[in-house]
Amino acid sequence: MADRRAAVPFLILVHPVEEDGQTHSAISAADQSVAAKMMAEWSFGRMNMNTSLKSAADAVLARAVSGTPGVPGVVAVATDAKGNIYEGAAGKRQLDGSVDMTTDSVCAIFSTTKAITGTVCLQLVEEGKLDLDAPASTYAPEIAKCQVITGFDASGNPTFRPPKREITTRMLLLHTAGFAYDFFNETYNRLATDHGQPSVVTASRAAITTPILFDPGEDWEYGSNIDWAGQVVEGILGQRLGVAMQDRVFDRLGMTDSAFAMRPDMRARMATMHQRDAAGVLSPLVDWTLPQPPEIDMGGHGLYSTALDYAKFIRMWLNDGNGPNGRVLKPETVAMAEKNGLGELKIKGLPGVIPSLSNYAEFFPGMPKSWALTFMVNEEDAPTGRPAGALAWAGLANLYYWIDRKNGIGGFWATQILPFADPASVGGYVDFEAAVYRNAIKAAA
Repeated sequence: MADRRAAVPFLILVHPVEEDGQTHSAISAADQSVAAKMMAEWSFGRMNMNTSLKSAADAVLARAVSGTPGVPGVVAVATDAKGNIYEGAAGKRQLDGSVDMTTDSVCAIFSTTKAITGTVCLQLVEEGKLDLDAPASTYAPEIAKCQVITGFDASGNPTFRPPKREITTRMLLLHTAGFAYDFFNETYNRLATDHGQPSVVTASRAAITTPILFDPGEDWEYGSNIDWAGQVVEGILGQRLGVAMQDRVFDRLGMTDSAFAMRPDMRARMATMHQRDAAGVLSPLVDWTLPQPPEIDMGGHGLYSTALDYAKFIRMWLNDGNGPNGRVLKPETVAMAEKNGLGELKIKGLPGVIPSLSNYAEFFPGMPKSWALTFMVNEEDAPTGRPAGALAWAGLANLYYWIDRKNGIGGFWATQILPFADPASVGGYVDFEAAVYRNAIKAAA
């Protein structure tokens, strides 16, 4: 990670002083004055930078809420390695409601959960408890039941065969194990509609004990792979995934509002889920939540959290795995995890098979993108200012984040709207990320 302190125009002239027969370093009064003046000038410049960023980002959030189509409410946070450089919210927690969206509003963060599950897996690798290339069934025996679906017979019943090789945890983290989602895959959607395969939002074991689409390791398909990685964690530690996350990640990072089952105070701050119909009209889903508590802690999508909490997780990755209350990952693990794990294989766009849950989704269409442990990696510079090699992903209800370790900056954007890839949400997020680069990175250069 680049040291952003190098951008600080701070120089202290040190003169040697002899005292008690030894040479010491001291700073002259004149030099102290010069240093103080330069530090004041740098602090003033940083203050102006943050003022510029706040103005630009506030305007992005305001446009997202007031636009047509718009979003009911949004929270956004940007952070560097030291702390948040922007925190903002606009709109309401519920369409036509009276309660403002706030930076501590609690959201279902869906697939932004995945990177946290991946982080716990990496910790277990460091501790010698998890071999990424051993069969995942070593730790989660039920995954061995999953067969390759070969199609449907004349009666419409699915046909299966055994896989050629066993699924490994590395495959789960890279989405090469063969699991899918019904809202992104026609075969899974048919299994759901014609054969009662439960949706992953039921947070049930039956929802992940599903066929795989191909022999493990032979293709990339985005799906419930990391829900299974969570089961690997539970098999190793003998505890719920949420307990492991609390002890190993949340406590070390000071993430006080992240959980699979919301506390009463979290539920009181929960933003309402909304549905946008084909005409673009939003409706609040007043009673909708993920199962509370869930049958299993879904490592791929099950957390509730806040933008402020997630910024702390992003900051840990910017700081080579270190957190305010202890190290989460070793620097060498972070360096390994951010690398492309797919070789020449590239990730692909996500078709919107169930229109109420997702539109077609692809980040930076036409740009080659790979997958790391456990993030998307853009292989070319993005138009927002994000450099090649940065990490990012998203959540179904239009939550988005990025982690730019090269420049030491990242951000999180949270709305509660279905379907995924909502144009108003995506457009606002892209504008927010661009505003951060325009007003933070360039101003600091």
